[in-house]
Amino acid sequence: MNDWFNRSAGGRGSRINWRSLRLSTDAWIDSNIASSALETRDRYNAASSWFARFRLTGWKRGFTELASEALTLGAGGLFVLYAMAVPAFVEFDEAKINTVKYAVKFLDRNGNEIGKRGILHSDAVPLDELPDHLIKSVLATEDRRFFDHFGVDFIGTARAFVTNVNAGETVQGGSTLTQQLAKNLFLTNERSIQRKIKEVFLSFLLESRFSKRDILKLYLDRAYMGGGAFGVEAASQFYFGKSVREVTLQEAAMLAGLFKAPTKYAPHANIMAARGRANDVLSNLVEAGFMTAGQVHSARLNPAKPVDNRNPDSPDWFLDWAFEEAVRIADGRGHSVITVRTTVDMTLQKSAEEALLSTLRQSGKTNSVNSGALVSMDPDGAVRALVGGPDYGESQFNRATMARRQPGSSFKLYVYAAAMEDGLTKDTRVADRVSQSCGPLGWTPKNYDGGSGGGGMISLADAFKRSLNTIAVELSLFKLGNNSRDKVVAMTEKLGVEGIKKTCSMALGDGGVSPLSNTAAFAHFANGGKTARPYAIIDMFNSKGEVIYSRETDEPAPKQVITRRSVENMNQMMQLVVTEGTGKKAALDFTHAVGKTGTSSSYKDAWFVGFTGSLVTGVWFGNDDNRAMNRITGGSIPAETWQRYMAVAHPTLNIPTIVGLTPHPRQVQEADRLTQLRRTDPALAAAQTQAGQRTNKIMPDKTREVLKRLSETLRKTAGIEIPTQPPLTPVRPGGVPDRRAEAPATPDRSTAATELFTKR
Repeated sequence: MNDWFNRSAGGRGSRINWRSLRLSTDAWIDSNIASSALETRDRYNAASSWFARFRLTGWKRGFTELASEALTLGAGGLFVLYAMAVPAFVEFDEAKINTVKYAVKFLDRNGNEIGKRGILHSDAVPLDELPDHLIKSVLATEDRRFFDHFGVDFIGTARAFVTNVNAGETVQGGSTLTQQLAKNLFLTNERSIQRKIKEVFLSFLLESRFSKRDILKLYLDRAYMGGGAFGVEAASQFYFGKSVREVTLQEAAMLAGLFKAPTKYAPHANIMAARGRANDVLSNLVEAGFMTAGQVHSARLNPAKPVDNRNPDSPDWFLDWAFEEAVRIADGRGHSVITVRTTVDMTLQKSAEEALLSTLRQSGKTNSVNSGALVSMDPDGAVRALVGGPDYGESQFNRATMARRQPGSSFKLYVYAAAMEDGLTKDTRVADRVSQSCGPLGWTPKNYDGGSGGGGMISLADAFKRSLNTIAVELSLFKLGNNSRDKVVAMTEKLGVEGIKKTCSMALGDGGVSPLSNTAAFAHFANGGKTARPYAIIDMFNSKGEVIYSRETDEPAPKQVITRRSVENMNQMMQLVVTEGTGKKAALDFTHAVGKTGTSSSYKDAWFVGFTGSLVTGVWFGNDDNRAMNRITGGSIPAETWQRYMAVAHPTLNIPTIVGLTPHPRQVQEADRLTQLRRTDPALAAAQTQAGQRTNKIMPDKTREVLKRLSETLRKTAGIEIPTQPPLTPVRPGGVPDRRAEAPATPDRSTAATELFTKR
């Protein structure tokens, strides 16, 4: 091996001196490392000498350290500001700035004008044509430094903070006019830090995109000023009956005072508060240096006098909701000035308002309840009456459409309907208990009497009329299979109720629903199981009178969403609630009434929702601050209010029979009477039918005789011979025919009832 290696290296005569090679290599490496180290040290020393000239001591070093820390914190702050600004920039939508504002005139179902909402044009009056004293009044009150800041007035905010601290309450706002515009255009009125941060960044964005004149014009055109008016031009027309170009100083002061709280200071709602606020605006003009005390003196002595343009009969709750519907439908149709024919029935609207208010006046204080709502609609969803609270002048919050309150046991409609669709019937018998607890804490329900069910077998109809919590929870958790709660949620969505979450106690109505959506859900069972979404608009016309929307042609036909078998079972169970169960106070003496009571935990919400063959009505009572009532249940004042309203809401006994029930005896008797009357005096029968008179209420004998003589006169005038007929069936007091004196030829009762009350 050594010979081979020596030969490979050049033969035996050229042997390598490995020891010498190693030593020389080590020396080369050591030399290079040493020289590199020396060079590095020299470079370091040179650099140190160069940087040494920047070495600071004393106050200079302290200043440098602070500047360095500020730079670091500033970089971090910029990152945080960017993160905070992103949500605000997401809210910015330039399309909202150019959004068309609608002017809508509303008609009732008969074509009579009942109110207006919206504005005609957002830029109806150019900024240069607005009175100088109006602009000064607005700036003096809302933002005196408007032309000096860049969206956020830090000086003004600090001044407002000091003023509020000294006063011990909020007496002065710190938001600039730009911030208010940002909120009006892009944000809600939510009181939160997140909303305020968004408002600040959006203000900066508006200031960078628009001039001060543009921002001021947008603010004056887009701010809500009460009475359904947006902008100073619409408000001037509404409150003073003239263009804003013509307003006096005192009128301008009153308009400027509306920006802070339009509901509180609206002159048509509270004239004294409006004048007091206008006087504050005049004082602001003097304090800001825009006018002298002498210039505003006359305006103080002669306050503005708004015109009386209120319609005391205007269904404001309904119109607010209908306006939202109108804007949704009109969007994209290219028209901003529209006329809408609505579904509201003014007679029913007045009856609904009176029923709700009379209950609150009589029982509100003793039962610790100050608010309520009532919704009444046809079985197809056409809303005939809507009351969103006790006083529209005090609060425009629409509790009928916007409040989400716990439905309590009225939610059991959805649970039992899901059970019926799953194959159960009203006669299905189940054990009165919950088979197992729910959730990690082992929750089980209690019935109204405090018990957990006796365990005995009971029919679903009996459980429903008694509103047993145990049975409802058992159905929602276990009786409908592994996905029982999914089926219940699917049923709520099928009936138009959204946002219900799966919880252990969902069957007891622990979620939130609005009175409007809860009532519409019951309408599905009034119309035989078809889709019933609440609607307010029948037709819509543009400014030329051309039809741009018709519900009959533009909306799809309702679909069958609940089987007829399930509807019949549910209606029969809801009838038992009124005749034998928790809703007895809702019973009507002239037609069948069905429905369901509902009471939430701690007596914070009380409901009765039900229907006859022609009207579906829901009633809710509670407190706006969610305080508990004085043990009010759905079977007490809600059922009583429902009965009071429904008793006067049916002008005739010609009411369709509820699916699954037989005609009411009173309606059968009336059918018999009208059938016989048609044989004896067709003209009188037609007159009574057309007049829609209910004999037990508004058809006394004297009135009937007058109608009879009128029909005879008309016959003689037309040359028609009056036939000789047997005497009419005597009628006892209350309008019930006296069968003891009935003529022998009695019409077939079932035929008469079927003819008048089962055909729709």
